[in-house]
Amino acid sequence: MSNSSSLKIGVAQVESVPGDPVANLQKHLAMIEAGRAQGLDILLFPEMSLTGHNVGAETLRLAIFRDDAIVDEIARASGPMCTIFGLIEESVSAQFFNTAIAVRDGGIVFIHRKINLATYGKLEEGKHFANGRYVETFEMGPRWRASVLICNDLWNPPLVHIAAVHGATVLFAPISSAVEAVGFEFDNPGGWAVNLQFYAMTYGMPVIMANRIGVEGDLTFWGGSRILDAFGKTLTQAGNGEELISTEIDYE
Repeated sequence: MSNSSSLKIGVAQVESVPGDPVANLQKHLAMIEAGRAQGLDILLFPEMSLTGHNVGAETLRLAIFRDDAIVDEIARASGPMCTIFGLIEESVSAQFFNTAIAVRDGGIVFIHRKINLATYGKLEEGKHFANGRYVETFEMGPRWRASVLICNDLWNPPLVHIAAVHGATVLFAPISSAVEAVGFEFDNPGGWAVNLQFYAMTYGMPVIMANRIGVEGDLTFWGGSRILDAFGKTLTQAGNGEELISTEIDYE
């Protein structure tokens, strides 16, 4: 992790193989290797990047505990770089969560469980997952405190506000946004552009968004991952293919 007031941030825009965490692990490891070669401090993957998104019906098969060997392997591969990735987490009392895990130096440093589950249009998360309960932050370096909110969490403004008043100075947003998810009358790419710029400008904090690409069933994921600065300006943005984008943000 950098000791300066700047952070080198990367976003891994990938196409996950639905229901195949072993294949997706290899893609994670390749992106992590590329990110470390670039000297990144943080690398963000999309929501549920280890499983694919449209796999709720396979939750019992795909869910893993946070101490699973796959999580350990990603943590070891990340070294000093912080990697944030998504999975289906099995917890106590037979509860299952849409979870983002941040790892660094061989261990877990942060976990966020999606709170605002998307259960509308073609999305059925509420049928398969339990709601997360907490919005928290973790240290990313001098002056930097990060929070992670997953996809539909960002369409609930109080959750972003809680992250900000808890001291977040940078917000990570792993998402799974498909063109058809809500309905063709709703412009998902356009809606996300407004959403992300609003939070960056309103709270004066950079926002990093990772979306997936590819087709899962009748859902087409459009990519468009991006990094915005504290003024709402897009510093770098991905297209609609697999790629690793990166830039540097400075607290000053």
